[in-house]
Amino acid sequence: QVQLVESGGGLVQAGGSLRLSCASSGRAFSTYAMGWFRQAPEKEREFVGAISWTGGNTYSVEGRFTISRDNAKNTVYLQMNSLKPEDTAVYYCADKMGRYDRQEVADYDYWGQGTQVTVSS
Repeated sequence: QVQLVESGGGLVQAGGSLRLSCASSGRAFSTYAMGWFRQAPEKEREFVGAISWTGGNTYSVEGRFTISRDNAKNTVYLQMNSLKPEDTAVYYCADKMGRYDRQEVADYDYWGQGTQVTVSS
């Protein structure tokens, strides 16, 4: 049974930082690309960034956000700096086979339950 569990969300003031984690279990984590998405109230889920299975390639739509992974810990991270109120959303991790540079929800296989990030002004 594949499980992805996000953690690290919370309430932060604008300009602050958070690091989200996503722990994977149930399949060979090191062979899957990982993505981060977010969904704000009444908006569609949107792509935030992704990382290849080796960790050697990353892509983020926000220059303030950095994705990394530790395959020994089966965990992927999303470091978010200079947070803005518009970053407020539920953040999800997801995994997929193959190319890491896919941005569509349908491209991903398994999803976590999400972690809430709230940025106050």
